[in-house]
Amino acid sequence: MLRKQHALIAAMILAGIATGCGGPVKEEMIAVSKQDPMVQVKATLLNYVNGQPLASEVTSFDFMIEDVRKVDPAKAEILKAGLEDLKTTKGSPAAKARALLKKLGLGETADP
Repeated sequence: MLRKQHALIAAMILAGIATGCGGPVKEEMIAVSKQDPMVQVKATLLNYVNGQPLASEVTSFDFMIEDVRKVDPAKAEILKAGLEDLKTTKGSPAAKARALLKKLGLGETADP
């Protein structure tokens, strides 16, 4: 009798596993909005204005420049020159970052 109960429990567990935990999977499309590349530029430069030293994000400068180039080639050239200048800065990059924000027409607040 005990074996029959164990067999019945095992069969119920297997049936539960085979049928899954729910009904059919519902596929859903999620829209991904394209973010303005200047938002990332501004955030990065504001970090420098606020005292952050250059760190590993320097390796992403080329990607940032190319993203800007897709929407505004002229600003991409300004950004490229400004970021190269920042890379060679000794000491705090705050003043150069502030000047670059101004050249790009971006303010010194968190809003783009």
